[in-house]
Amino acid sequence: MTSAEDLQTLVLTTLDKGGHIHDSKDLTALDGQPLDQLNLLGVLNSLKSRDMVDYDTIDREIWVLTDEGRDLADTGSHEARVFSAVPPGDDGIAIAELQNLLGEAAKIGQGKAFKNRWINKKGTTHLVRTVESIVDQTQVDLREIRDTQTHKDAKVLVELKKRKLVDKRKIISYKITKSSNFSLTIEKQATDITFEMLQTGEWKTASFKKYNFDAVGLAPQGGHLHPLMKVREEFRHIFFEMGFEEMPTNKFVESSFWNFDALFQPQQHPARDSHDTFFLKDPATSDRFPADLAEKVKRTHENGGDTTSTGYNYRWKREEAEKLILRTHTTAVSSYMLYKLAQEEFRPAKYFSIDRVFRNESVDATHLAEFHQVEGVIADRGLTLGDLIGFMDVFFKKMGRGHSPELSDHVLTHHFPYSAGIERIRFKPAYNPYTEPSMEIFSYHPVRGTPLLPLGLKQWVEIGNSGMFRPEMLIPLGLPPDVRVIAWGLGLERPTMIKYGISNIRDLLGHKVNLAMIKDYPICRFDKKMGRELVGVVQDGENVVEEAREKLEKVTVVN
Repeated sequence: MTSAEDLQTLVLTTLDKGGHIHDSKDLTALDGQPLDQLNLLGVLNSLKSRDMVDYDTIDREIWVLTDEGRDLADTGSHEARVFSAVPPGDDGIAIAELQNLLGEAAKIGQGKAFKNRWINKKGTTHLVRTVESIVDQTQVDLREIRDTQTHKDAKVLVELKKRKLVDKRKIISYKITKSSNFSLTIEKQATDITFEMLQTGEWKTASFKKYNFDAVGLAPQGGHLHPLMKVREEFRHIFFEMGFEEMPTNKFVESSFWNFDALFQPQQHPARDSHDTFFLKDPATSDRFPADLAEKVKRTHENGGDTTSTGYNYRWKREEAEKLILRTHTTAVSSYMLYKLAQEEFRPAKYFSIDRVFRNESVDATHLAEFHQVEGVIADRGLTLGDLIGFMDVFFKKMGRGHSPELSDHVLTHHFPYSAGIERIRFKPAYNPYTEPSMEIFSYHPVRGTPLLPLGLKQWVEIGNSGMFRPEMLIPLGLPPDVRVIAWGLGLERPTMIKYGISNIRDLLGHKVNLAMIKDYPICRFDKKMGRELVGVVQDGENVVEEAREKLEKVTVVN
């Protein structure tokens, strides 16, 4: 194979001698072989970037013989072989004998020989000649195409192509001429300005390679964010905009103490059974939690401890609290963060976390055994349920459809049918061992997409839980009695399903996920109003609590 340097030398010396190269197909390498025109194109582009040569493309179509066509051009056509195999005279040859003699060529050649009226049947079993001699026109035509790369009769070309004896090819070559900077020597060009050039001043006289702004770049082969990760990032941005601090959630394994006991969840609660929780076998237990806190939690469970509660009136067992589990919620982390907060002089705090949790649940269209939980916690003095509902109102307003005012709903629905905001929410009274009052949060899962491809459940779907942490949880952790903590938890999967119009959670997470979906779904964007979502809700910083309490009276409650 001729090197690029040899090709450059060949082109430049040929131009220097003749002034131009009429057609590069006439160029031959040093070994006498034709040049590879694709390799030549790379050399020409390099020389053209230096303004040393210019070139025009010459396109032509030629006809070439296939492997079978080349064989017939050398040895004769199928029909000529059949004619030669049939002996002169009235006896002829048996058809079976002809097939044994010529094989596959006998089948093809018989038809052509009959069409040319070179042979005929004698009875039903023999073939005889009908002419004394023939001209093998097929061989003549094939040799003409081999020598001239075409044929004067277009019908012949069509016929031979049908027989798969010839094929058409597009050949590209180049007409090459000198350009303004033509030279027999090639000056090395720099591609970038280097530190040394700046130091020495060499950049002032250096020759730089031109940038090809029309070059097509390579498509990046990097990964794509899963829809869950897109929505997760948007949730994180919302929390950060609202001044929250992210909690460390890097432990999937948690002790029952932090996951249940510290939350005032009784040890006989059904959620602590193996039917609902994954327990570890090895190691099965851990005693790494504060002993003084464990004693306070024990007394609170048994008789209410330092609170006004009577507790659960049962004998609290430390061995139950030491059992290791796959955490069932990230509230286990919240309880630990509130404990740390109580070890210092109290200050208002806002925490959030988004991470994976595990439940021993049956898998269906809306439930998985593992999923992601979004949790928020606000600790301050004087908080009420009205503050929680008011905050939920603001929080979910930030999750509305995010787009410019110029973009109509019709445009967005047409071009991004999977991406719709979570705009309709309502609450239902609920029970949680560690919150009172408690509310479940529901969002409407609409039908999206097109009439031919409707997406969505068209029903209210539970997306989370909320409430106010009970004193039986907060006081043992060491928080002052007048501190209230409002909290809520959402599943990341269900808001993602609503946002992207996914009806089955197993299409979003798990071994049945279509990976093409990850690549094709649009970017997730929640509303970014930079505080304007509060207009109409909050008129004045001093009226926040009062406004939130008024909303409590208007909130929709599911019976």
